[in-house]
Amino acid sequence: MTDSHATHSTKHPYHLVDPSPWPIVGAIAALALTVGTVLFMHGNPWGHFVMPLGILGILATMFLWWRDVVREGEFQGHHSPVVQIGLRYGMALFIASEVMFFVAWFWAYFNASLFPTAADGYVWPPVGIKTFDPFELPLLNTLILLLSGVTVTWAHHALREGDRSGLIQGLSLTILLGLSFTGIQAYEYSHAAFGFRDGIYSSTFYMATGFHGAHVIIGTIFLIVCWFRATAGHFKPDHHFGFEAAAWYWHFVDVVWLFLFICIYVGGAGGGEAAAH
Repeated sequence: MTDSHATHSTKHPYHLVDPSPWPIVGAIAALALTVGTVLFMHGNPWGHFVMPLGILGILATMFLWWRDVVREGEFQGHHSPVVQIGLRYGMALFIASEVMFFVAWFWAYFNASLFPTAADGYVWPPVGIKTFDPFELPLLNTLILLLSGVTVTWAHHALREGDRSGLIQGLSLTILLGLSFTGIQAYEYSHAAFGFRDGIYSSTFYMATGFHGAHVIIGTIFLIVCWFRATAGHFKPDHHFGFEAAAWYWHFVDVVWLFLFICIYVGGAGGGEAAAH
């Protein structure tokens, strides 16, 4: 081994990432999206330009940054067992932060539902609110998400056993179930008997279920990326954190929905009149 080669050879199992433009580009795009959204909501014509620019910037950052991460782990061999432990801790902390995000929406809902005011008629749901029947479309969506948790677990076990065909089949079914959930929730929203501005019930309902719906869409995209990677042969039984992170995220989405279904759809249907679909 030459002195030059010895100098540049790796002497530790950690990955010191190369300088990347994507953090600052992503921060600028997020700022543009925030400012653009505020301008758009206030009717400023600049909002129609700045907000889409921010969205495109964030999407481009996501694609290019994650492309670099995939290259580091799949082709350059930087994701050693020690690095994968760090990635797992990072994903666990991210999901923990998402849990607290939803705690805020549940807090707002319980604060309003447990202590209704005069504006609500001192009852919950408030007077005049026609709630959804929890055992129609919401129950169907619950079964769909629970089944998707089974199929993504099937895909994970197939991957660990080296069964790439089972991995792709499980991922395909999970993606189809995720898309079905989103379609049914969009249909449910379109038939709601109350709008976003119709009081505290509608505000807390749409914020909690709507943000969960956004997470389902994000998780579905996550799984679609994993599907393309799986068909390209990227994942191995002992090296597949990208898929594992997607599975963790999807199970998190499942659990949050169970709390939403029990607390908001079932528990919140109390004195309200069921909305017709």
